[in-house]
Amino acid sequence: MNIVISNSSGQAIYEQIVTQIKNQILTKELAAGDALPSMRLLAKELKISVITTKRAYEELEKEGLIESYTGKGSFVKAQNEQQLKEQHLHEIKIKLQEILDLAYVSGIQLSDIITMLESLQKGE
Repeated sequence: MNIVISNSSGQAIYEQIVTQIKNQILTKELAAGDALPSMRLLAKELKISVITTKRAYEELEKEGLIESYTGKGSFVKAQNEQQLKEQHLHEIKIKLQEILDLAYVSGIQLSDIITMLESLQKGE
């Protein structure tokens, strides 16, 4: 599992961990049943507090992406395909809203955004 922490990102460290693990689960780099590093090991590898890794794992567990067992560790939870699709759609909606907000501030029309999306889809 590869996690890169940036102190200059403006995003809390635990959120960076959650985002990166979530992306690895959603892209199936991490499969159901895969073991995550222990909170202590991850904290040591990233040179951060165990409290930070604990918070990240708790957030992932709350979102239903991992499950933890006392004495055994934390594992990627089997994902319901419909639930995965809904999570992807939610992520897309958030990113599209950010794009629309930026377009509004910049005076870019919705038709221009749609044209860009169509070009990207075609690989242009």
